[in-house]
Amino acid sequence: MHKPLSTLAFLLLLISTSTHADQITDLLNGKSPPKKPVENEKIIEVETTVEDDKNIQKRLKKIFTELEDFHNIKIKVSNGIVTLQGEVSSSSTKNKALQLTQQVEGVIEVEDELKITQDVEVRLKNTWKKFLSNAYEVIGNLPLFLLALVAFIVFWMIGRWLSGRHKFFQRIVSNAFIAELLGQVTHLLFILLGLLIALSILDLTAILGTLLGAAGIVGLAVGFAVRDTVENYLASILLSLRNPFEINDFVNIDGKEGNVLRLTTRATILISPDGNHIRIPNFIVFKAVIINFSRNAERRFQFDIEINGKQDLLQTQALALQTLSTVSGVLSQPESLITIEEIRDSIIKLRIYGWIDQTKSSLPKVRSEAIRQIKQAFEKANIVMPESFFQVKLLKNVENKFTLENKNEKMKLQHEAQPTNLSTQKVTDTSSDDTIEKQVEEEHAQTDTENLLNKKSSLE
Repeated sequence: MHKPLSTLAFLLLLISTSTHADQITDLLNGKSPPKKPVENEKIIEVETTVEDDKNIQKRLKKIFTELEDFHNIKIKVSNGIVTLQGEVSSSSTKNKALQLTQQVEGVIEVEDELKITQDVEVRLKNTWKKFLSNAYEVIGNLPLFLLALVAFIVFWMIGRWLSGRHKFFQRIVSNAFIAELLGQVTHLLFILLGLLIALSILDLTAILGTLLGAAGIVGLAVGFAVRDTVENYLASILLSLRNPFEINDFVNIDGKEGNVLRLTTRATILISPDGNHIRIPNFIVFKAVIINFSRNAERRFQFDIEINGKQDLLQTQALALQTLSTVSGVLSQPESLITIEEIRDSIIKLRIYGWIDQTKSSLPKVRSEAIRQIKQAFEKANIVMPESFFQVKLLKNVENKFTLENKNEKMKLQHEAQPTNLSTQKVTDTSSDDTIEKQVEEEHAQTDTENLLNKKSSLE
């Protein structure tokens, strides 16, 4: 905290003496600030006398005599036209002399022949004088400056204390990320309030608008420079409020599938079925179509199977439904469904739908077991499944040779020993596979990385 406070102290000190900074700058580089136009609505008289010119010159000499920096200015007046000659210490002194001359009654125009002195001794003397004047003014304003600094520090500390009351903000919003954000905003508001009070004590509230305007311009430029980061942060806030998924939900985000590991301020992390980490920027997640497969326990699977067009379709569909109802993991409600999808080249394509409970069964396992059992049922019922074939015409001697070789091959296959007594328990097992879920739980147990997903927040 000491670094920001020291920076602010220097800033307030610099602002409090800013009204004299231009004078020192003028003395050092001799540059003139832009002249302010003097409103002149005087009416030029038709007649003027020498006496009028003498009165103007006399009045200007009295004025310049009272001002130390104007002692070396020579004044000439002719018909209301005043010519100023000589050397002055700075451009501000020169502009002041021209302004005062223009304000005297009877002056029609001012001819500027003043020059800024280049004498090193004079410039150094004037610079030192101005420096001492500013130093005395700073010392005189030191009590006010210290009071302003104390007021700012008090508000800074109050804001910091309030921002640390996490339980208080979590009573307002249950989302921990939003509660922390409210604490940071509260701290910032107290800092701005302390700055406003400090500037009011120094009678510099007019400069607050300039500071806020400059901060707005800088903020806009920074916003364009880190647009993706800001967009990610805002998307993180909205996603933590919406909660479109929870930890370990199996989702599809922008074509990427996996179990949700965590939601950070920059990205959503998934673990794919292969065990790989998938990192998706939050602004993509916020805009993407999200499919949450875990929101409902019941999930439907499907697969296609083709049969010969000469088969009895009703009997085939009935057999498939009966077989599907006996598959472990397939639910009786909602009911399974078999539809005719396509007929082509004497081939009929059937599409089979079934439902499972994801908390108890694995979709890939149940789907695989259903395909296997339906295929076996069709073979037992002599329901022919189409095969790819080609018609080949052979010469008689070649045909006899091919037939003999084919018979020998079949006999060889029949005599080969078939594997027996193999365990099929793992093949027919349809229980749920929680491998990825365990990986997610282990990562959460081993790491303390931020996670914006909150079970207390309402689900979308």
